[in-house]
Amino acid sequence: MKGCLRMFLIAVVAVTLSVPIWAQLTVPEISYDAVENLKGFPDDVYLGENAGVATNSKGHIFVYTRTGHVTVTEGTSRAFVHGGAHLYEFDQTGKYLRELGQGVYGFVWAHTVHVDPQDNIWIVDEGSNMIIKFDPEGRVLMTLGRHPEATPVPQPLPVPALARPAGPGGAPTAAGGGRASALPGAGVPGDNFDWPDDVAWDPQGNIFIADGDHDNQRVAKFDKDGKFIKSWGSLGTAPGQFHTVHSLQVDAKGMVYVADRSNNRIQVFDNDGNFKAQYLNVGAPGTLCITPGPHQYLYSANFNFPDNFDEGGEIYKMELDGKVLGRFGKAGKQVREFGSVHAIDCRNPNELIVGDLTNWRVQKITLHPTAAQGPS
Repeated sequence: MKGCLRMFLIAVVAVTLSVPIWAQLTVPEISYDAVENLKGFPDDVYLGENAGVATNSKGHIFVYTRTGHVTVTEGTSRAFVHGGAHLYEFDQTGKYLRELGQGVYGFVWAHTVHVDPQDNIWIVDEGSNMIIKFDPEGRVLMTLGRHPEATPVPQPLPVPALARPAGPGGAPTAAGGGRASALPGAGVPGDNFDWPDDVAWDPQGNIFIADGDHDNQRVAKFDKDGKFIKSWGSLGTAPGQFHTVHSLQVDAKGMVYVADRSNNRIQVFDNDGNFKAQYLNVGAPGTLCITPGPHQYLYSANFNFPDNFDEGGEIYKMELDGKVLGRFGKAGKQVREFGSVHAIDCRNPNELIVGDLTNWRVQKITLHPTAAQGPS
């Protein structure tokens, strides 16, 4: 009898971990308007796949786009080519202002752009495996990661642990080569990225990197000065494991929300990477956004993949505990429809800037939620 009870309790725990906090049979639709609001392009400026969008405190819009010579493909191999990513700035009305970072070494294949509370501009570039921080004037302040060599460079043999400089307490440091873990996807300590996807900050300025679009499947944490603190995650389906760490956000309490896209879930962790919850009811989350202010909301886009552009595409508005308040949009080619949403800016909770990959479009979305769906 005790054995049966034990098995029953184990089954209950397993089911609890596999379902969202809020299970809903129906999700209400949110009324909305949409316009394409970028304009005034010079003759030689074009948008391609809009991988990243963000706004600063003035309402200026930044777009990190894949345009130009992005990649060269031979068989199943792909070689990244410099000049395939451009960072543009528009004013609050959507009028083109300037291009930033022209000729920067790390601009290869755009993935996202964000603006921090000090109006510094951060880009994440998958092709160069780099995160680059610019000041508001466009000068480089910090780099994380490193552009790989044009040709493979043999890696040095790992330095024996006992020969490495001792760390705090006399323990050998992790520096000197070699993986920290045999787990697939756990990555190498530090800013050794492999197709990084996103960047976010907690209230203390600590930096969190989503490093999980290829071999790495982890979240890496750095202090405000770029010093590595820790990372967590590996390839898998269990809580705390990932399969395509495609986006992340940090709320006002320092909780970390991770879009685990190929596992069709959002995972929630505390500031030290301890698993707290998972939300399974929003499709394949391609990008996340958390609003500012005293009552924060979470937006998540159900990514519609290139093998079927006609499915998915909707965006969900949620409470931070996972309760879905409503959704809007669908897959399609027209205004008010979405093609692989890759970026959402939600500085204004019900006035979003949304970047599409496959439609090469940036839309301004104005929501008209009901009282149950949040303030309008």
